[in-house]
Amino acid sequence: MMRIALAQINPTVGDVASNARIAAERIDAAKREGADFVIFPELSVIGYPPKDLLLKSAVISQCVEAVEKLAGLCDGIGAIIGYPCPSDDGRAGRGLYNAAAFCHDGRIQHRYVKSLLPTYDVFDEVRYFDPAPLPGDPALRQDPPPVAPASTTDLATYRNVRFGVSICEDLWNDRDIFYRRLYHDDPIERLAQFGAQVFVNCSASPFSRGKHAFRLELFAAAARRFNLPLLYCNQVGGNDELVFDGCSCAVDAGGRLLAQARAFEEDLLIVDLPVGERGDAAGKQAPASGAHPPAAGHAVRPGRLEPQPDDLAALHAALVLGLGDYCNKCGFNAAVVGLSGGIDSAVTAALCVAALGNDNVHGVAMPSRHSSTGSVEDARALAENLGIRFDEVAIEPAHAAFEQMLAPLFAGREPDVTEENVQARIRGVILMAVSNKEGALLVTTGNKSELAVGYCTLYGDMAGGLAALSDVPKTLVWDLARWINEHPDSPLRRCHGSPVIPQRSIDKPPSAELRPDQTDQDSLPPYEVLDQIIERYVEQDQSAATIIAQTGFNTTVVHRVVRLIDVSEYKRKQAPPGIRVTSRAFGFGRRMPIAQRHDPSGSPLPSLTAGQPK
Repeated sequence: MMRIALAQINPTVGDVASNARIAAERIDAAKREGADFVIFPELSVIGYPPKDLLLKSAVISQCVEAVEKLAGLCDGIGAIIGYPCPSDDGRAGRGLYNAAAFCHDGRIQHRYVKSLLPTYDVFDEVRYFDPAPLPGDPALRQDPPPVAPASTTDLATYRNVRFGVSICEDLWNDRDIFYRRLYHDDPIERLAQFGAQVFVNCSASPFSRGKHAFRLELFAAAARRFNLPLLYCNQVGGNDELVFDGCSCAVDAGGRLLAQARAFEEDLLIVDLPVGERGDAAGKQAPASGAHPPAAGHAVRPGRLEPQPDDLAALHAALVLGLGDYCNKCGFNAAVVGLSGGIDSAVTAALCVAALGNDNVHGVAMPSRHSSTGSVEDARALAENLGIRFDEVAIEPAHAAFEQMLAPLFAGREPDVTEENVQARIRGVILMAVSNKEGALLVTTGNKSELAVGYCTLYGDMAGGLAALSDVPKTLVWDLARWINEHPDSPLRRCHGSPVIPQRSIDKPPSAELRPDQTDQDSLPPYEVLDQIIERYVEQDQSAATIIAQTGFNTTVVHRVVRLIDVSEYKRKQAPPGIRVTSRAFGFGRRMPIAQRHDPSGSPLPSLTAGQPK
């Protein structure tokens, strides 16, 4: 029986000293739990994603030094620690590996290198790393190697147990799971062929809605395919746009879930794993509801199988964790939010309170001549319900001054969206002033639907340091508001014992209130339609023709929406970073050109004839 600890930690990108201290604490805690072996996430000493910090040689040296010191703590316990390190062959390639150090007896015994380097969505590892050398590669034949050798053939053998170590993407190429595989290589199959008894996957797998259910399917398929148990250790926490949900786990050789760590929290998960000959390794503990009983002859050990939050609970937890870590890791203790009385600002303020506490959130209402009395009342009621500081700053004096200043320039022209945007920009100036004076992060309130079609104002409501809802469609904002108000698992519902978001903010027709009697649907289709088009066009990359064929939506509406998405790219390039919670968010995971003339209809190209007159 081997006792293994999965150290699910929340590293801060680039803070190697702090991350190493956390790892040292987890090694000590694993020892106290009687663990034989402790596993850390991918690149755990530098944090994921480190981006161009990996181009700084001093940072790499710090990471190598940190792992060497951590290895010195591994007396009586083994450890696998993710880190970046110089590659074996300095004459070619990028000179860097995404590696995992195998440590015991006080030193690094070996290292294992990531084979499959993702370069899609939010990943760009080919920019920084060389893949693991394959057997026969000259890099494996250096004599002597400059550092502990990389390996694609050897296994991490500890106390007569052969661990097959892989790193994140190495596991995401199963021929039975993926209809179209991205890589020819299958590192997991290779580990099995070399005689692994237990699979280990060190990971930094970011959260998106529904992803963990797919992970479990993937893990189970790999375990069943090779009749081996699998241990998965994931990073947790928010780093810039990405949120990592943790959920480290163990599955047995039959693909059954044996143990699972908490979601969206640091955790040290202990797994007792009976390990025998190849094919006999199977972690055993108290089965979850619906799980098959353990095979005869293996002792059952009580353990932890943390429940997974449902969809809206996971979404809420991801946004709160992402917002809180962004503030904490960037040095902000407080947030300021513009309160309009609408649903988006209400949900944003509620998330800020859940992340930072009500003493650290400042709500500012900025009514204009077009603001309804109800909107101001709803903003004040929200602030009272949440227990946050509330101030009201009327923008009418500034608005009138701008009208007077601009009148000579606009003489003879009818009012249009220009005058509407002036109001939004006045509000942006006020909020940024409060942010500067208080040293608080300005959290913008726009949702994914608005950002998609450009229903937002540069240097106005887009001003700020973080866009909390920029990957949450409008229809989902309403669902999230109801969950915050009503669900027994909602932290704010538990704290206050009653709804915190005014019902009128949920029920009222959405409006920017920049002109009399304005509603969003004056210029946009219903959000139930708009959000489906956005999901299909942005997240699924469907053409307008496909969307029309599959949904039956009005052709003119679909073409107009996709055109608005395309021409609004310049706004999104200037937007603050947002928290990614869907399979494809706006930001560095969706790299679209600004100056382009792509035809989103999906129509075939017209015939071309050389020499046509111009």
